[in-house]
Amino acid sequence: MEPVLFLLLVNLAVLAFTYTNGFHDAANAIATVVGTRVLTPRQAVTLGAITNFLGALCGVAVATTIGADLIDSRLITTGTILCAMLAGIAWNILTWYYGLPSSSSHALFGGIIGAALASAGKNRDVVQWPAFYHKIILPMLASPVIGFVGGMAVMTLLFLIIRPMRPRRVDKVFGRLQLLSASYMGWSHGFADGQKTMGIMALACFVATQDGDLRQLPHWLNFLSFPRFEIKSWVQCSCGLAMALGTYIGGWRIIQTLGRKMVRLRPVHGFAAETTAATLLLVTGKLGLPISTTHTITTAIMGVGCARRFNALNWELVERILWGWVMTIPATALLAYGLACLVPAIGSAR
Repeated sequence: MEPVLFLLLVNLAVLAFTYTNGFHDAANAIATVVGTRVLTPRQAVTLGAITNFLGALCGVAVATTIGADLIDSRLITTGTILCAMLAGIAWNILTWYYGLPSSSSHALFGGIIGAALASAGKNRDVVQWPAFYHKIILPMLASPVIGFVGGMAVMTLLFLIIRPMRPRRVDKVFGRLQLLSASYMGWSHGFADGQKTMGIMALACFVATQDGDLRQLPHWLNFLSFPRFEIKSWVQCSCGLAMALGTYIGGWRIIQTLGRKMVRLRPVHGFAAETTAATLLLVTGKLGLPISTTHTITTAIMGVGCARRFNALNWELVERILWGWVMTIPATALLAYGLACLVPAIGSAR
């Protein structure tokens, strides 16, 4: 296949993954507002799509971490990135089908690591392990704990504030406030997750350019040439639109899991969980730390539930979710590694 056409195919795969991130992780931004019945599902996905898109345009720190700091671009090809995206797409669809709120971010990490290791042969230095440890592993372990503790702390504080209020008054006040917190969560989701695939798309264009694949690039395709790694405006807009479209389609299976099955929520609980998770995503996004939206909102919901009482949670469902988290990076890494090894024409394509 012509290098330019192959690069376009890789970018299409990145957008397809971003789309699956949107419908897979749509629940992360809107499950609580649907679960508390503040908005209908269609109203919620419309709000989520708009705020996702706006959030995706507001930063590049996470995109730079993903595209420039984790993988040695000299040791991979555009085919490497295609295998990573195919693995991530497959995992997102599988977990969406079973209604399991696994992390699209970790599917992305696992896919790119597995495909890179396969493409680089025995050179394990293709993965920048110190950066991976400090920017991926440590935040991955810390963010669920912070989300859980933060959700419990915020909910405990709100309990003190609402104690003198009548239940109907509480629902009315926090039903309105939850419109703000849901918008904040949707924006933060776009800000955090939208940047991740921007980094991958920019990396694909940069790798193709530095390998000389785009020497005879038609004039009208010059936007694909990246003499240096950067997040261009068209990359931001295309990834933001793909995520917004995926969000609008909606992830009803996972919304059901987070918003209704795991713990019974009222507007005040939804407000607490969304505010906690969105703030954590905003702070880490500014620091360039690509944490999981799924882990953050899910543990915030758990913390909010436990602030009421520990048996308020569906612990059997929680265990199932945790196993999904543990399996995501190894599963997608193995799948991407296998694709790059078994289909060398893809794994080494330039």
